[in-house]
Amino acid sequence: MKQNGENYFDLVFEVVKLIPPGRVTSYGAIANYLGMKSGARMVGYAMNASHGHSDVPAHRVVNRNGVLTGKHHFGAADLMQKLLEKEGLIIKKDQIMDFEKYFWDPSDHLL
Repeated sequence: MKQNGENYFDLVFEVVKLIPPGRVTSYGAIANYLGMKSGARMVGYAMNASHGHSDVPAHRVVNRNGVLTGKHHFGAADLMQKLLEKEGLIIKKDQIMDFEKYFWDPSDHLL
């Protein structure tokens, strides 16, 4: 999918770059913001492809329940968790505690 000459992955990366440290969003929230309500899987593909982009904080994208479903794509199984904990989040059994408190919805924060 292309919008304004950009491919979908690039659009996803631009949204992810705007997630503030210490906050997280979901694959579905990004897809919804980009106008693809059922595009969460595509956002997941983009996150998997983002690991060559050091400026894309992919660790801040989790599933709709705050579970670190993408953790296996970070090389070390605990790297995603460590990156989030370094930003002040508490993770137990691969799930962000108080997820609602840290959830950042691009539709609410971006124009």
